Amino acid sequence: MPVVSPEKLVSLQHAAADVRNICILAHVDHGKTSLTDALIATNGIISPKLAGKIRYLDSRPDEQLRGITMESSAISLYFSLSRKTAPDTSPEQKEYLINLIDSPGHIDFSSEVSTASRLCDGAVVLVDAVEGVCSQTVTVLRQTWIEKLKPILVINKMDRLITELKMSPGEAYTHLSKLLEQVNAVMGSFFQGDRMEDDLKWREKMEEKINAAAEKAQERTDGISSSVLENGDGIDTTNTPAEYEERDDEDIYFSPENNNVIFSSAIDGWAFTVKQFAGLYEKKLGIKRSVLEKVLWGDFYLDPKNKRVLGSKHLKGRNLKPMFVQLVLDNIWAVYDATTGGDQGKGDPTKVEKITKSLSIKLPPHVLRSRDPRALLTTLFAAWLPLSTALLVSVIEYLPSPPKAQAARMTELIDNSPGSDFVSPEVRSAMTSFKASKDDPVVAYVSKMVAIPASELPENKRRGGGALSAEEARELGRKKRAELARVQAAANGGNSVDHLTQAISSTAIGEQEKTTESESADSAEEEHLIGFARLYSGTLSVGDEIYVLPPKFSPAKPHAQPEPPKVTITALYLLMGRGLEPLTHVPAGVVFGIGGLAGHVLKSGTLCSQLDGSVNLAGINMGTQPIVRVALEPTNPSDLGKMITGLKLLEQSDPCAEYEVLQSGEHVILTAGELHLERCLKDLRERFAKCDIQAGAPIVPYRESIVRAEEMNPPRDRDLPRGTVIGVTTSKQVTLKLRVRPLPAAVTEFLGNNAGAIKRLYSESRAKEERERTGGDDTPPEQDGMEEAEPLETGHILSLADFKTELKKAFAEAKGEKEIWNGVIDKITAFGPRRVGPNILIDATAQGICGKVLRDSSSPTSDLSTPSDNAALTDKIAYAFQLTTAAGPLCAEPVQGIAVFLEDLTVAVPELDTTSASHDRLGRLTGEVIKTVRDSIRLGFLDWSPRILLAMYTCEIQASTDVLGKVYAVLNGRRGTILSETLSANFSASTTGNSTFTIDALLPVAESFGFSDEIRKKSSGSASPQLRFAGYKMLDEDPFWVPFTEDELEDLGEKGDRENVAKRYVDGVRGRKGLLVQGKKLVMDAEKQKTLKR
Repeated sequence: MPVVSPEKLVSLQHAAADVRNICILAHVDHGKTSLTDALIATNGIISPKLAGKIRYLDSRPDEQLRGITMESSAISLYFSLSRKTAPDTSPEQKEYLINLIDSPGHIDFSSEVSTASRLCDGAVVLVDAVEGVCSQTVTVLRQTWIEKLKPILVINKMDRLITELKMSPGEAYTHLSKLLEQVNAVMGSFFQGDRMEDDLKWREKMEEKINAAAEKAQERTDGISSSVLENGDGIDTTNTPAEYEERDDEDIYFSPENNNVIFSSAIDGWAFTVKQFAGLYEKKLGIKRSVLEKVLWGDFYLDPKNKRVLGSKHLKGRNLKPMFVQLVLDNIWAVYDATTGGDQGKGDPTKVEKITKSLSIKLPPHVLRSRDPRALLTTLFAAWLPLSTALLVSVIEYLPSPPKAQAARMTELIDNSPGSDFVSPEVRSAMTSFKASKDDPVVAYVSKMVAIPASELPENKRRGGGALSAEEARELGRKKRAELARVQAAANGGNSVDHLTQAISSTAIGEQEKTTESESADSAEEEHLIGFARLYSGTLSVGDEIYVLPPKFSPAKPHAQPEPPKVTITALYLLMGRGLEPLTHVPAGVVFGIGGLAGHVLKSGTLCSQLDGSVNLAGINMGTQPIVRVALEPTNPSDLGKMITGLKLLEQSDPCAEYEVLQSGEHVILTAGELHLERCLKDLRERFAKCDIQAGAPIVPYRESIVRAEEMNPPRDRDLPRGTVIGVTTSKQVTLKLRVRPLPAAVTEFLGNNAGAIKRLYSESRAKEERERTGGDDTPPEQDGMEEAEPLETGHILSLADFKTELKKAFAEAKGEKEIWNGVIDKITAFGPRRVGPNILIDATAQGICGKVLRDSSSPTSDLSTPSDNAALTDKIAYAFQLTTAAGPLCAEPVQGIAVFLEDLTVAVPELDTTSASHDRLGRLTGEVIKTVRDSIRLGFLDWSPRILLAMYTCEIQASTDVLGKVYAVLNGRRGTILSETLSANFSASTTGNSTFTIDALLPVAESFGFSDEIRKKSSGSASPQLRFAGYKMLDEDPFWVPFTEDELEDLGEKGDRENVAKRYVDGVRGRKGLLVQGKKLVMDAEKQKTLKR
């Protein structure tokens, strides 16, 4: 294969119509990197014989060791294609640039998939022909749908149908048809969800327009007859269609005749499309190519007598094969039978000769004489159906170029960005119209930061490959002579003066060498952060100054503090997998590396040449949230500074890892899963911190809540309702009455799902209070704009009216408690913890002394005129509520699902004359009030039946019947819950002898560590789980339960022989946090002390 120079690739970047930006997405082990190897081999980077084995883009040692991809990496490929512009003309050579990104398939690294998809215009989605649609397949298809990428489906590992499942061509065709239906069913579900949402929005718009028009017409009813309104003449709905416009969904489905389905075997190096075989059979059958493309797939049959195409209705009882089986699959099966078939698996040379003659293929003699059947197989397929040709031709013909893709994608992407109404028309036009001149606005998106060792940077490498320059040759010769002199001096014992002087001089040179080598080694060990970016408009050059917009930036307040910094671009790179090539400038539509952003971009960000009217593209869905927390400490305490620096570098370079310092002083890293944690620790020790680091036991999050159980202890105070507490401060000056109740489950779920809406409502109310306090129409504080931008990233945010309506519906679902929750929404004072959590503080006092979070701007503000003492203490009560819900009474974990009613507040102190004395008095009361409120809420919490909520994983396992029992044993041993067990439709029980089941289960995160390894060991590697965080599930067991009824005492005894699992979890968390653990024995046998003698 010809080696393509970087200069050639750089020259192709300027022809935007001939550039394709694609990412390869799939479930783990479905063949992404092997497929990429075959494409890289076309550029002469690796040998075609090593394609599928070397895994070129898996540059990390642990990726090679485990055989899975952990980081998305990019490479630029050259592809030339000869085409005829007209049937009579000679073919013209056209050159293309393919910017390809290979992404991981493991669930722990799905954040890498999210970062890769935003940079691309099209996606190649791989599906294993045997395993079919898996959990991560659905995830990557959803990612392409969200990002509006145009996908191509590659059904990979077709060879497994022949070699493993031993299917006949007819069985394989049926199997592939079912597989295609499954993928299309997933795409159809996405379309149906969007269609229902669009229909709902259309109905809401119609109602709003009709109501608005009716109100306007009502105002003008003076002198106008009511018949006008009845006929609807006064209602203007011209901008909204009278009927919902149905969208065409034909383009979203995969179908071989549409040229968006490829059948391949990456390990054997072949692939084909229906279009290829239509070209092969066009002359032989005398049927037009366009007709053959439509009938080669589906229920179409070829009449052997008159060579006519028949539909299934015209078979008339004849047993004919479908055309896809007869003309395509039979030939593929024949090649495998001729090369690797037979009794001994060595094939049949006669059949091979017959096939090569019919295909007009000449194989090298040494391949024909080879004893390796696979060498013959791969060589034959490489000459007949090369994988790179089928895939790259489909990519060029079906997937859009950057100008076309941006025209289709950018409008919606900009509209969904924070503060989209304030994006300047110049920036919007430059992105949608693909303006790439130097004078146009520059907009680039940095999806992640990549850590590169200094020795790998192009400026630290010698260019030119093989030939040495004159200076380098002289320097090398001097070193060689010095080394030779040292050896001679040592051999002669230093008898002669000449040898002694040579030895001295050589020693000096050697010392210089050592010092220079050590200096270069130290500099080479440094890690440099390179941005992984895509340019949407303008041209970027080295030395340009550009603004770096953080993810929370909003163009509505471009100069909000802290103002986005302006940085100088120090370097631009062409991404070539394991290497980088320097660039001087980059045109729009290119995926590239960028230097100079270290310290300015944490994980992702937007680069823009202007601050006013800029766009923030950093709102990206990461797919998985970090859930596993581990406390780290250096083995040598003096290395603490190194570890902290390494953790900050790791946080910048990993899209999903997070670093935080707890109140206890522990340095904690948050990761997406066990494998992700292992990779982060390896990077810390070997690359970023370069010191030995000890990792503690994983810190798993829990939640605390309360329920109304059938068997509960009697209330603390029999004269008061359950959960009611009267708290008095230590100075007896403040008395308050609180009542704690469990929230309905529907309300808790609604509040948990709409944290973004709560945060925005709080920011708006605080900004309004600030304006009222300062008086006039002053602008709100700058930091509010930064806070508002964050929830806008996550999608649709409810307005205040919609939020109150939906919350009212959730409260209405509580059966038998309507009187309790009636009118509660307008009395909500705060949400907690962190002002956005699923707990509420309700002002139930007669005077309404607290502020209301969900108060409409048009509602009267009479509640502000409250007694001064009570009003001054309300913010202290809200603060105590936040503290209590952030650390519950069971094990200091966040609380969810409680409502705290403030029923009364009394301040019993004599009035003082001076304002300074009053201020001092309230200052002394602050600490007392916070402590009293916190203790009262905790007592009211424990008056109910407390519960602990466990963080849960959804677990999907594919296992055959012979290991099904072992999988169940492992799940049951780790407190897993089986949700479903379905017989996989992708496997044929008649051909393999063993059916394969897909098991869906729930597994506590606390029990998941070591789960994957145990499953693989027990099943001998045939079953591998995929774990995804699924929220929190209540463990229906009281941590403080003890047997007290006669039956329980009789069955379990006074101590309770049954293990209290909830108490075990609570005690474990309390012990880790250094809290008191009830019932823990410090000394087991005090009288039996062991000594050294006994």
